[in-house]
Amino acid sequence: MTRLGSFCPHRWICVLALSLSVAGIAAPAWAQFETRGTTTLPLGAWSVAMGDLNRDGKMDAVVLDNGGFSVWLGDGNGMFRKGAFYRTQLAYSLAVADFNGDGKLDVIVANENLNPSTVSVYLGNGDGTFQTPIDSSTSEGSYFVVVADLNSDGKPDIVLIDPPYISVLLGNGDGTFQMPSDNNSFQGSVQLAVGDFNNDHKLDVVAVGSFGGSANIGVLLGNGDGTLQNSLTYPLTFTPCSVAAADFNSDGNLDAAIGGCGEVTVMLGNGNGSFQPPQTYSGGGRPAIIGDFNRDGRLDIISGATAGPGIAEFLGNGDGTFQASRIYSTGNGVLAAASDLNGDGMLDAVLLDGNHNLLTTMLNTGGISFDPTTVLAFPVQLIDTTSKPRTVKLTNTGLSAISVTTIKASGPFESASTCGNSVAAGASCTISATFTPSKYGLQKGVVTIVDSASSKPQYVELTGVATIVKLSPSNLKFGNQKVGTQSKPQVVTVTNEGKAQLNLDGPTFGGKDPHDFFYSTQCGALPPGGTCKVSVTFAPTRTGARSSDLKIDAQGTVNPPPVGLSGVGN
Repeated sequence: MTRLGSFCPHRWICVLALSLSVAGIAAPAWAQFETRGTTTLPLGAWSVAMGDLNRDGKMDAVVLDNGGFSVWLGDGNGMFRKGAFYRTQLAYSLAVADFNGDGKLDVIVANENLNPSTVSVYLGNGDGTFQTPIDSSTSEGSYFVVVADLNSDGKPDIVLIDPPYISVLLGNGDGTFQMPSDNNSFQGSVQLAVGDFNNDHKLDVVAVGSFGGSANIGVLLGNGDGTLQNSLTYPLTFTPCSVAAADFNSDGNLDAAIGGCGEVTVMLGNGNGSFQPPQTYSGGGRPAIIGDFNRDGRLDIISGATAGPGIAEFLGNGDGTFQASRIYSTGNGVLAAASDLNGDGMLDAVLLDGNHNLLTTMLNTGGISFDPTTVLAFPVQLIDTTSKPRTVKLTNTGLSAISVTTIKASGPFESASTCGNSVAAGASCTISATFTPSKYGLQKGVVTIVDSASSKPQYVELTGVATIVKLSPSNLKFGNQKVGTQSKPQVVTVTNEGKAQLNLDGPTFGGKDPHDFFYSTQCGALPPGGTCKVSVTFAPTRTGARSSDLKIDAQGTVNPPPVGLSGVGN
């Protein structure tokens, strides 16, 4: 069949089955992800669902491919061993739930087949194996399935995308479903999620998709009996590929996180099925998976990184806004699901590669936070001189002490720390870095920290900019001066610390009161090691504190920091 290709340009990404287990609350930290390993899959894997299929307390995976689904039993350390394989109809989406109430997880597959159109439930035996499928009728071929109790009878129901419909099939509690309730008011759906968007204690459906050249998000309010009202549809300015629902700002209203091609968009809910204007965050895209990944009690988002295979992490601020993305790269894989794979209370990530035959696990090691989390950027520094130190605080957010093996800076940077060989649980230490450039221009480096919190190093990124132009002194203070009169001149010496002739322009004045200061100079071409002088006077035009700065433009190189100028008019 070719219909699916026009339905979703990235169909295998758009139909990923997501399964989350929310971690407990602890001290805040970055959720650091590291690649644990890869598992080779049958060619053509499309969808992943997670659950403890053999009831051993370890998360397992079910992976759907073109010929069926395979079971991968978890070892409790982020790796999997191959279990049974079951042939299915052509399908691109599956989910895991207990459909017959026996305490054993089952698998449901949304079949793309027509005449008849069906979904298939494979009842679990509780040991990672499954029984012969039980089919239930749908109106059209299905592309995406989620599980929820739409009529509050305690039996799992399903919501399908079976174009042109979004359909609800009420569960009978034995692995079979009633005839579908179809709704065709939202066209072009690519993914959906379930939640109570109007606070009436009845589950609703939120869907995203594109139809007729326009992209939209729609809310189909539920009537509480398995039927859905016509969509409340709102336009989007980008092509959506996934949607997830959660209350990001703790106001009691469900919000939506939409994964697009190159961005994650958050739309805060108003509690009546409508949304506030979108807020967009770059660096990630499809899909958007919600969870408290750093255990600070605030919901976060992870998505597939747009810069290459890996994860983009957006930490939530608790008010509906998110921090800039932090990227964790891996050799292959696009984000598929999140679950606690190793039982440490931290949500980990599962990825499928672009060729659909590798399952990559990235464990969330957590354990350490850095403040600030941004790059340590040094101001312009004269070559062959050492900057003042800049610092970052490292905090052990884990429950036991971590050992520290090395802390070392690269490039024209040096590091020091107060961390010693160990950092106790809940304790903090300081890492400092200095910048000593030997050439001009932008320079980069990192502080690498090797410790027992992770099998991979942590990094603090460093940047600095160096100049070969020395200005001395760094500031001039003129004191009190009568308005309308001119002070005695003070001198700034300009030195070329480089190895080639330097051509100078200016000076110019900037800052708050540039018209209160004047200069004279003969600076122009300056040979290596040469100096020239700039004479500056203060002539206040008003009473009170006056300030400016003197800037030198060094052609073809980095300009030095300006000289601060200050005086008081009286």
